[in-house]
Amino acid sequence: MEKSESTKIDVAESSKERKGKAPLLGALNVASDNKAAPAPVGGGGYKKGLAIFDLILRICTVATAIAATVTMATAEETLPFFTQFFQFEASYDDIPTFSFFVISMGIVSGYLVLSIPFSIVCIARSYALGPRMFLIIADTVAITLATAAAGSSAAIVYLAHNGSSDANWLAICQQFGDFCQRASSAVVVAFVTVVILIIMVVFSACALRRR
Repeated sequence: MEKSESTKIDVAESSKERKGKAPLLGALNVASDNKAAPAPVGGGGYKKGLAIFDLILRICTVATAIAATVTMATAEETLPFFTQFFQFEASYDDIPTFSFFVISMGIVSGYLVLSIPFSIVCIARSYALGPRMFLIIADTVAITLATAAAGSSAAIVYLAHNGSSDANWLAICQQFGDFCQRASSAVVVAFVTVVILIIMVVFSACALRRR
C-alpha cells in the first residue's frame, strides 16, 4: 500500500510541473517573435513626405517639358523681304537637331504624364519598393533623353548666335531674331527639366535607403 501511494504522488507532481512550464515556454516564444520583427518607427512619415514632394516636382516637370516641346515646335520666322523665287524662312524642322529635340521632349512629356499615377501610389503606400524602383529607372532614361536633346540643340543655338568662321557658318540670329529667341528659350527650359528630373531621382533614392 505504501508503494502505490508514492507513485501516485510522483505522477501528480510531474503533471503539475509540466502544466506550469508550458505557459512559460509559450510566453518566451511570443516575446522572441516580437523581437525578431520590430515594427518600423518614424520612417513612414519621411517616405510619405518625399513621395508628396516627388509628385509636386513631377507636375512641375510635366509643365516645363511640355513648354520646351511647344516652344521649339512653334519656332519659325519668315523675313519680310523676299523675291518672286526666293523666300527667306526659318523653321525648327529645317534643322534635324531641332526636330530631334521636339520628338525627344515630346516623349519625355508623355512619360512624365503617365508616371503621375505611380507617384500617387508611392504616397498611398510609402513602403512599396516596386513603384519607386520603376520611377528611378524610368526617370534616369528620361534624363538621358532630355539631356541629349538639350545638349545637341544648345550647340546649334550657339552656332546660330555666333556662327563659325572655320566652318564658314553664318550667324543667322542677326536676321532671324525671333526664331533664335524661341529656340534658345526652349533649350533653357529643357535644361530646367533635366535639373528637376535629377532632383527627383535623388529624392527617390533617399526614400529607398531610409529605413
